[in-house]
Amino acid sequence: MEKALWYLIAGTRGGENRARIIRALEDKPRNANQLAGTLEVDYNTIRHHLEMLADHDVVERGGQSYGELYFLTDQFMHHWDEFETITEHLE
Repeated sequence: MEKALWYLIAGTRGGENRARIIRALEDKPRNANQLAGTLEVDYNTIRHHLEMLADHDVVERGGQSYGELYFLTDQFMHHWDEFETITEHLE
C-alpha cells in the first residue's frame, strides 16, 4: 500500500486532487457529485481520481450505482501516517 500511495499522491500530476478527495472522505462519505461541488473540481475529473483510488484499495463504493457513496477503506486507514508523510512533500 505504501508504494501505491507514493505513486498516487506524489508520483503523478493528479496527486494533489487525490489527497484532497481523501481528506474530504475522511470528514464523511460522499458521492462523486458532492465531491465535485465541495472541491470545485470537474465531475469527470473526480470520477477519474475515484477510479484510481478504488483500483488501489484506498476507497470503496457503497450504495446504489447512481449516487453511490465513497468511503476510505480500512486497509488505507492503517496507512494514514504514511499518507500524512507523503502529503507533506506536496507543500
